Amino acid sequence: MATEHQLLSTAVHETMPGKYVRPVSQRPRLTEVVPDARIPVVDLASPDRAAVVSAIGDACRTHGFFQVKNHGIDSTLLTAVMAVARDFFRLPAEEKAKLYSDDPARKIRLSTSFNVRKETVHNWRDYLRLHCYPLDQFVPDWPSNPASFKEIMSTYCMEVRELGFRLYAAISESLGLDDGYIKKTLGEQEQHMAVNFYPQCPEPELTYGLPAHTDPNALTILLMDDQVAGLQVLNGGKWIAVNPQPGALVINIGDQLQALSNGKYRSVWHRAVVNSDRERMSVASFLCPCNSVELGPAAKLVTEESPAVYRNYTYDEYYKKFWSRNLDQEHCLELFRT
Repeated sequence: MATEHQLLSTAVHETMPGKYVRPVSQRPRLTEVVPDARIPVVDLASPDRAAVVSAIGDACRTHGFFQVKNHGIDSTLLTAVMAVARDFFRLPAEEKAKLYSDDPARKIRLSTSFNVRKETVHNWRDYLRLHCYPLDQFVPDWPSNPASFKEIMSTYCMEVRELGFRLYAAISESLGLDDGYIKKTLGEQEQHMAVNFYPQCPEPELTYGLPAHTDPNALTILLMDDQVAGLQVLNGGKWIAVNPQPGALVINIGDQLQALSNGKYRSVWHRAVVNSDRERMSVASFLCPCNSVELGPAAKLVTEESPAVYRNYTYDEYYKKFWSRNLDQEHCLELFRT
């Protein structure tokens, strides 16, 4: 029976429990990670719109990841989001137990690892999953402890959504599409958030916070702990560490934008590793297409020279496939190739 006692954040771990230890072939090999690679940084306040669009297009093609600075979300809000998230994970176990669930279908839940019901080896993370749109529908069920949690997080959710739509416009333009194309095509979009807590880990080289995966949604906006690195991205066959820049947000292309771009833009493998010195937090916000909307390559990008790489499908169909597999199996988009 799953209980809140499975949460990592309720205890200090001096030794590594066996159910977190990966087989040798699946370990992160942290010594092989490229430590100081630069992932593209885009200044959204630049007055040169064409240069911003071009930089975003280049990043989507080469890395599938980029950081944005001067994104318009106040740094005091970002600090508050991280602080209240940390306060939540420091609550007593019995308080957190009220939100615990291992049912992936629940829209608001505190859980651990990724999908504890299915997996054989667990991941070194606890997370709070929140649905965020429409806010008034979901906020009543969010944690009411800490007292400021709902207000801070709902403000952040609204700002992230607006930022996501601004990025959609630039990504659309970079593909030679009308600037409203992505937003319109994806329909009335869902939005959810994972507040991730990665405790100190006695043996980080044996496990993951999250193993390699791609994101099934359209766009992910990540607020990282600017003191503790942990995100790594696969680039040119090597894992590279994403070093947090103070005040920046990390953006990555999800599977749906890879499909919409007809494979020009990349939803890349990324993972979270843990460390033995200190805990790490991150807050990932996901913009997701409307479940019933038809997805696939933009018609304008399908030509005789570049035929459609993927067939059309609904997000509902995609998402069910994604969750029925293991996180680190082949890229889920492979199942939708023409």
